[in-house]
Parts: sequence; C-alpha cells; structure tokens
Amino acid sequence: MTTKHNYLLSFFALTLFWACSPSEKSSEAGAEASTIKPVIMAYYVPERNFKPEEVPVEKLTHIIYSFAHVIDGEMKFGKPEVAGPKLEALVQQKERNPDLKVMIAIGGWGADGFSDMALTEESRVKFVASAKTFIETYQLDGMDMDWEYPGISGAGTKARPEDTKNFTALMKGLREMLDTFETTKLLTFASAGWKRYYDFIEVNEVMKYADYTNVMTYDQVSGVSIYTGHHTPLGDVKNTDIAGTPFQARLDSLYKSGDNPDSDPRSAQKIVDFLIEKGVDPKQIVIGGAFYGRVWKGVPPTNNGLYQLSGGLHIGWMAYHAIREKYEADSNFVRFWDDKAQAPYMYNATDSLMLSYDDTVSVALKTRYAMEKGIGGIMFWELGNDTKQEGSLLDAIYKEAQK
Repeated sequence: MTTKHNYLLSFFALTLFWACSPSEKSSEAGAEASTIKPVIMAYYVPERNFKPEEVPVEKLTHIIYSFAHVIDGEMKFGKPEVAGPKLEALVQQKERNPDLKVMIAIGGWGADGFSDMALTEESRVKFVASAKTFIETYQLDGMDMDWEYPGISGAGTKARPEDTKNFTALMKGLREMLDTFETTKLLTFASAGWKRYYDFIEVNEVMKYADYTNVMTYDQVSGVSIYTGHHTPLGDVKNTDIAGTPFQARLDSLYKSGDNPDSDPRSAQKIVDFLIEKGVDPKQIVIGGAFYGRVWKGVPPTNNGLYQLSGGLHIGWMAYHAIREKYEADSNFVRFWDDKAQAPYMYNATDSLMLSYDDTVSVALKTRYAMEKGIGGIMFWELGNDTKQEGSLLDAIYKEAQK
C-alpha cells in the first residue's frame, strides 16, 4: 500500500464519526426547483422486514434490492436459490406501480472482490458480461454499484491506488453495456458523504456514465466513535456552534494533525455543495436518509448528551421501528431538535443514553431540501427498518414530495 493509502486507512478508522456542516448557498433555481418531483429510492433487504408484496411501491420511484456480490469476478447472488425468487417477486410488484424502477445493488459494507474485478480490461469485461446476464435474467431496470470504496479499504477489503482509474473504466463499460438494451437501464453508485472519498474517484468522469450518485449522508458519526453527534444531519453546523464541547476538541485535534480536511462537522448540505462546486450536475445527486439510529451509553447530561464523550456504543445501529416502539414510547427518552443540524436526537438522563437518528420531521426536511436545491432526490437505507405503523418515515417523504 502507498503512504497515502495507509494514511487514509487511519483517517477512515479514526474519523468516521463527525456530524453536519454544509455551506449556506441556496439553489439559484429556487421556486422553480421546488416544483420538480424528487426521486424516492429505497434500498431493500427483504430478510429484514417487508416481503415484496408488502412493499408500498406506490410511494417509490426506485427500489434497489440489496445485495448481489462479486463472486469469482462476476456479479452473482451467494445463494441464488434463496435470493433469486425474492428478487423475482419484487419485480412482480411493478404490476402495482408500472413506473417503478427495480434495480440490483452490488456490494455493500465489507463486500470484497471489487479491486480485483476492476483491475484489468479482461476482468472488467468478464464482470460486465455477467452483469448483463444478471439484468436479463431478472428483468431489471438497472444496477447500483456499492463499492466501499475505490482506493480505500472500508472494512478490510482490498484496495489499490489503481482503483481510481479502474472504477472509471468499469463504470464506462457498464454504461456501454446498459445502453445496448432496447429499454432504458439505469446506472447508479453509492458514494460517501465525506470529502476524502472524492480524492480517490474521478467524480466528473464517473458522472458521465452514472445516472445518479447516491450519497450516503449517514454514518457521519459512525459505529467506531466514542463521541456523540448527529450521524445523519442535513443542516450547516460550524465549529463555532459546538464551541467548548468534547466533540469540538476532537475535531480540532484531527484538523490540526491533518487527519481531517475540515474543522467543521459534516452534513448532507455540505457534501452536496462540495459536489456541485466540483462540477457535478445537481440533478444527478441523491442524498440519503437513515432508517436507523445510533445509541451511545454512559453519556453525561451536558447539552442533553449531544457532542459529548460517551462510555461507548450502547447499540451500534437500531432500526427506526424499534426506536418508535421502544424509545419514542418511553417517557425517560426526551426528544430534542437541533436547529443548526436540522436533526433530532433523544436523551435518557436516567440511563445516560443518547440517540442520533432520522425521524419523520427530518426526512421530510431532507425531501424539501432536495426539491428546493434542485438535486435528484432522496434515497434511504433501508426500507425494512421503517415502521409499518401509520406515519412511517416513507410516508413523511412521500407526502412532502407531493407538495
């Protein structure tokens, strides 16, 4: 590995815990942009809740079945006898919404094989051919590349400096293959919500071939952080807004050491402005909502637990339906709203627990932001984490998109 790569591994492990920080630029499109209907993309893991026939497809524009994998250099299911019928059942739901685009995501956190698969023209051609067969077999509308991450080892996965150029070449090959179909096929990719990722992909070249980049504007404070913060914020928080907190002290130390290019926390707005400044077409940018939260334990009551040094993670991630059932109904948990971050959080002073999450208010705001900013829309991870009760997160997104 190169020195730069080793540096980023350290950066990735130490600093995937920040919160929100966008620019204050507003879309010049303004009122005109707000009339554009945003895409509503659901990542979908059938094992986790909704069966295909239960999916509210009428409220979605796209649904992305997760995941296929790179196996022996090809796009495959690990257990096609199990996953195949579920995907086929999902495709059948287009009978309820003929405009729905059903796609397949390949990869995901910790999924390996990408760097080797993309390494040579021969290996890329092999993969692209398998992807075509996969899409034909299941009659899909497109595919989502979830390589986490080119040039960066996300969870012990193989990464090379060559990944940067190879990812571009792979996306080009996939685009050319998808364009051979008689009907339109979509190509998207899951991208990181932090700037350093974009040092390792040729984003403007890649966007020539992708319909959308699905920016994972969640896990901005990750499962390795002992500092509490907003893990899926929308709004612009500056360093001065968190002055005197342990979180600020940690950010400052990372900034001074060069491990963090910003002294401000992260956010959806910040990465969107960053991408637009780099030349990405706003209409190709899709931001992410989190249908899950993160819970810390041993959190002091200062600032109601926000931006504090905790005793560690209590729950690495918690599905929204569990938050609704266990925390929103528990009087010990008090909900707070951060105007700067445009994000909710909850604190339990009795048990010293702090929760960062998206709720119906924050996902509606993200949807409104997407329309007003003139970006592509909103996606979320993942549908099965939502509540089946009235007033779900998807309901909030859909209702806002209709305004």
